[in-house]
Amino acid sequence: MKEQLYTIPLNDAVNAGDECPFCFIERSVEQDLLDFVLGSSASYMEADIREQTDKAGFCRTHFKKMFEYGNTLGNGWILKTHYRRMISEMKKEFASFHPGKTSLMDRLKKNTDGGNAIGVWIREKEKSCYICKQFNETYERYMDTFFYLWKQDSDFREKVKNSKGFCLSHFGDLCEASEPRMNDSEKKEFYAVMLPLMEKNMERLSEDVAWLVEKFDYVNKDADWKNSKDAVQRGMQKLKGGYPADGPFKPGK
Repeated sequence: MKEQLYTIPLNDAVNAGDECPFCFIERSVEQDLLDFVLGSSASYMEADIREQTDKAGFCRTHFKKMFEYGNTLGNGWILKTHYRRMISEMKKEFASFHPGKTSLMDRLKKNTDGGNAIGVWIREKEKSCYICKQFNETYERYMDTFFYLWKQDSDFREKVKNSKGFCLSHFGDLCEASEPRMNDSEKKEFYAVMLPLMEKNMERLSEDVAWLVEKFDYVNKDADWKNSKDAVQRGMQKLKGGYPADGPFKPGK
């Protein structure tokens, strides 16, 4: 099947031979978004982008990655106008807030069911992030592309069958995404491939980690490392996703 512009990144991710193609895509898209927000294109100076970042803000994880990225001035501009919006919203929340009476039963239960309006507002702000939102929208399109290629491209299916599988986190997403995108017959064929693929590659990682541990035994000091030298970071990735060994992403890197 001839590659289209929108299928190239997913094919590249599968061709990379990574522990998980969607981890590969996630890192690539996130880095592109960091470049977009803080890079040389100076999107933080554009009024429409700043309006979106002011409204959404950033999660703790992405604030840290933005700080590590550098660009003190860019981060400063983003924070300057975001603070103005946050303070304005905060004042409105405070002005409309009326602390309710807490019953003895509530105190005994240490009630934390979200009944405090200020707490609810802050929790919602903590969940809001411009980069997460942009990534999630892009991620959904990659899910659509994956199932399109799986159904239409026999070469793509073969590459997936011969791949290292997926991390558990992204495999869970893939399983959930299959429900509205496949009929019963397609799902049966899909899982007949995917479940053995995941079992085989989880076993492979388990063996790599086990041999890494054995290499620290004096009797194995001269033995071949096999595929175990980077087993810790790959093992962590396979279970939870991401790249534990990655350093901070910097502009131009």
